[in-house]
Amino acid sequence: MRRIAIAATLALTTALPAAAETIRVGMSGGYFPFTFTRADELQGFEVDFLNAVAEETGDEVEFVTMSFSGLIGALESGRIDTIANQITITPEREEAFVFTQPYVYDGAQVVVKAGNESEITGPESLKGRSVAVNLGSNYEQLLRELPYANEIDIRTYESNIEQDTALGRVDAFVMDRVSSAQVIKESPLPLALAGQPFSEIRNALPFRDDEAGRALRDRVDAAITALKEDGTLAEISGKWLDADVTKPTTEATE
Repeated sequence: MRRIAIAATLALTTALPAAAETIRVGMSGGYFPFTFTRADELQGFEVDFLNAVAEETGDEVEFVTMSFSGLIGALESGRIDTIANQITITPEREEAFVFTQPYVYDGAQVVVKAGNESEITGPESLKGRSVAVNLGSNYEQLLRELPYANEIDIRTYESNIEQDTALGRVDAFVMDRVSSAQVIKESPLPLALAGQPFSEIRNALPFRDDEAGRALRDRVDAAITALKEDGTLAEISGKWLDADVTKPTTEATE
């Protein structure tokens, strides 16, 4: 009878769903329209996206905001489980973390003070000019990989790259095209896109490269696939970005 009772208990235990986990998601809270605070509420594309992922996986999500430059260190130290701040997949990051499939496809964009877009028409026009990038972002690396990088005065910022460009303190900033276009649309700052994007970027969620991190990555990745297939991800993209940026550019133009 004791053996039967134990067997029944084990059967009941295995039939129960796995307990929900809390996924700690790091973000800056200052990267409109992906993650920002309005009326004391954290919102944006990334917030809706991660809430949809958690609903799909059956987990809870806890958003942890901090400066962008501190996000990678927080992930490495285990203070957060992933980063939702348009993290671009790069070879260097792939050596340190495991990534989900991309959920946003975008391009690096030069932005200038309105009126200067006839003089600065893209990255080739940045020679001899000062260019702002967010500290810890991949845009500094993209600029340094240009063959004329030594002719560009690259300046790293924690914040306010838009304001300093509009005020003429720097000649331009480089960010992703999607958020740049939304900033220009929503902000009173006199800014303009300068030319076309000069590099396609693929953004995904990074996780620590250990057993627990890989398992969580796999669960989240399956959720992203489901959100793509049922149209939820495209719907979130349309809400915040007025476009579907969830597919490779070759697919999006077909």
